Amino acid sequence: MTQMSDDLAKIRARVANALAEASRDADEVLILAVGKQQSADAIEAVWAAGQRHFAENYVREALAKMDRLIDLDIEWHFVGRIQSNKTRPIAERFDWVHTVDRAKIAVRLNQQRPPSRPPLNVFIQVRQAGETRKTGVNPSSVEELARLIDAQPRLRLRGLMTIPPADQLPEHNAEHFRRLRELKARICARGIMMDSLSMGMSGDFETAIANGSTCVRIGTAIFGARRTEAD
Repeated sequence: MTQMSDDLAKIRARVANALAEASRDADEVLILAVGKQQSADAIEAVWAAGQRHFAENYVREALAKMDRLIDLDIEWHFVGRIQSNKTRPIAERFDWVHTVDRAKIAVRLNQQRPPSRPPLNVFIQVRQAGETRKTGVNPSSVEELARLIDAQPRLRLRGLMTIPPADQLPEHNAEHFRRLRELKARICARGIMMDSLSMGMSGDFETAIANGSTCVRIGTAIFGARRTEAD
């Protein structure tokens, strides 16, 4: 577990350096530790090193960890594909969702968010490269979905999220990150306010920070290789 603490410290140092090189403030980027297929013990070890924001890709796996770690002050993010039949536990248990890509999902999350909880923080997932196997809304449809989400009282629209093609080199992802930043700026100029860009993972987060990311999703660079299988 000491290795994970050391790796988290290295990520924090690299994020700080990337922010300095981009002439950005030291607190402008949230590091999100992605615990996909990692144990609850591993998450607790990273929490003990000072990490508070954690992400999960699978609902059932996430709920088991949440129950196991219920006494820890963790903010939970959902970063996986959203199935219609899984929106209720996402709405009830998570604090942030990064992968909203259609109106039906947004409406269901709003309807199922408990009134006792703060509005659910939402990102729109944008599919920029025309990849048919990847979820996400096309850039031309983002504003329409953003307006719908902005009108939901139990949701809070925070920004846009993207995942560049997996077969590209990190330096080639800069164009995707730049376009997402520009899309967010255009939509904000039309009166729909957003404050965040969720972009950048273990292999390209420094490039993402250089292009305006405010949230980087780091898994293996903190936890190491994935240890278990999830359904």
